[in-house]
This record gives sequence, C-alpha cells and structure tokens, in this order.
Amino acid sequence: MGGGSSAGLGDAARELSDYGYSDTNMSDYEEDHLVPLELGGAPRDPGNLWPEPHYGTKTAHTKDGTETKLKNAVCNGTITLSAARSAIKKHWTTALQVTGIG
Repeated sequence: MGGGSSAGLGDAARELSDYGYSDTNMSDYEEDHLVPLELGGAPRDPGNLWPEPHYGTKTAHTKDGTETKLKNAVCNGTITLSAARSAIKKHWTTALQVTGIG
C-alpha cells in the first residue's frame, strides 16, 4: 500500500500483516495519510501512508470525522496546528481527547 506501484501483491499483504491486520484482502482497506493533508501531512511520504480498514469500530470513515474536527479546531483557534498534528500522529483514535476537543 505505501510501498509504491512496484510492490507486488505479496508485498502489500505482508505490509498489512506488519500493521497487525489478519485480513489481507486489499479491498478491505484504503491507503490513507496518518497526518491528513488538511493538517499539512506529507502527501507522498511513505512514512505518512498506511492501510486504513473499511470495517470494525475504527474505520476510514471514523478517522475522516476526527480529521475534520481537528481541522475545524485549528481554524477556530481552539488548538494549535502543532497540537493537532502531534495528537493524530501519536494515535488518531485518542486525538480528540488528547487535544481536549472531543
């Protein structure tokens, strides 16, 4: 997923297992930015790309909502951009609580 277009299917499945995912069906994931573009995340940095699941309780959809709330809080001056980036990079599922906006 983050390995680029030259990575084979076996490489992509191995990358999924490196993230602790037992499901290696590529259609169950999307490649996403850990630090989202709306918070200044690097668009092509392999270290900022990861496979995000479409299923479970912590999904691509729920992360999108977190990203939007963080962006809005930065734009409103509630939190700093640095605080938002740091919180989402450490662990996106706790970013709202860590920054005090969720």
